[in-house]
Amino acid sequence: MAKEQQDVYVLDACRTAFGKARPDGFFGQTRADDMVVKVIRTLMARNPDLEPSMIDDNIWGATTQMGDQGLTLGRTSAILAGLPVDVPGYSVDRMCAGGMTAINCGVSAIAMGMADAIVAGGVEHMGHHPMGQGADPNPRFIAEKIVDTSALNMGMTAENIHDMYPNLTRQMADEYAVYCQKKAKDALDAGYFDDIIIPMTVWTTEGWKVADHDEQPRPEATVENMQGLRLPFRKGGRVTAGNSSGLNDGAAGSILVSGKLVEKLGLKPKMKAVGFAYAGVRPEVMGLGPVPATEKVLERTGLKFDDLDFIELNEAFAVQCLAYIDAFKMDGIEDKRLNQLGGAIAYGHPLASSGGRLVAHLAKLFELNPKAKYGITTLCVGLGMGAATIWENAQS
Repeated sequence: MAKEQQDVYVLDACRTAFGKARPDGFFGQTRADDMVVKVIRTLMARNPDLEPSMIDDNIWGATTQMGDQGLTLGRTSAILAGLPVDVPGYSVDRMCAGGMTAINCGVSAIAMGMADAIVAGGVEHMGHHPMGQGADPNPRFIAEKIVDTSALNMGMTAENIHDMYPNLTRQMADEYAVYCQKKAKDALDAGYFDDIIIPMTVWTTEGWKVADHDEQPRPEATVENMQGLRLPFRKGGRVTAGNSSGLNDGAAGSILVSGKLVEKLGLKPKMKAVGFAYAGVRPEVMGLGPVPATEKVLERTGLKFDDLDFIELNEAFAVQCLAYIDAFKMDGIEDKRLNQLGGAIAYGHPLASSGGRLVAHLAKLFELNPKAKYGITTLCVGLGMGAATIWENAQS
């Protein structure tokens, strides 16, 4: 007998600091699964009305599923975090949208009435697992010209978008990046991340430290000092380290609950799931993925772009954000709906964890703006995909 679809809510969301993916970074000597455990334990401790025995599943995204990100991370992290032994878990991979996909999987299970409480998120330790580690792309991709060779290099895909949109210049990309850094500094100075970034004591090359802030932000950045940055992907190119996200380590997650459980326990959720969608684009311009994904989820939910009060767009590269602004005729880089708290160019982009970061940041925007109603979290994905999820403010 078919069940009536349940409402699904984000009860809470948080993340570790995002470290630089190198031996002397915050998490250079910390395991990826221990970062996940820290997030799970924090979420459970912050929500004592939700008993650990109520958790129906533990779902985690990771791009490189080997080493400390392997062995079915969703199950191993549940055991390591001290959840009851009967709490199952699994892992998913949709590259940069791994965490977002894990969260959407949880949304689906709860909406169908197959669960009432799920922990979900994503992790990536790029210091331990450089992008593409262990991958063996089928040679037919190139030999049979199924994809352009540039599709396997994310920086080159960003250069390709610049080629497609010659009006989106390097100057514009640098200006976007500097504005992102400014927004991030303002948000950090205001203390908006005090309950989002969870401190974690870690062992480093300099002894014990508390990782309680992102290592990536460069608030001193200016368009002028970006001019001298090298062009690593193409001679005479436009993509630099300054107008791109970094290589980072970090984990981000959330607790999802059903409307039935919210009512039963008197919980105070942060936002309600409205719908999600995925879309494909040519792999060599993967950064355009958020555009059709956004269009698809708007069509399927019956909403219009102008209904969105906030857009949390993952900034893999500035040019893909400029293309998104152009596609939806937004009010330039200063459009108040877009990444109001700053984005990945400032905070970093530990691949699969970024979906969880977007969810946590959107929930904070809803808290700060109780009159806002809808927001979207959206990412581009390697090999030509986009992911988008629409949420409704539950804090008004």
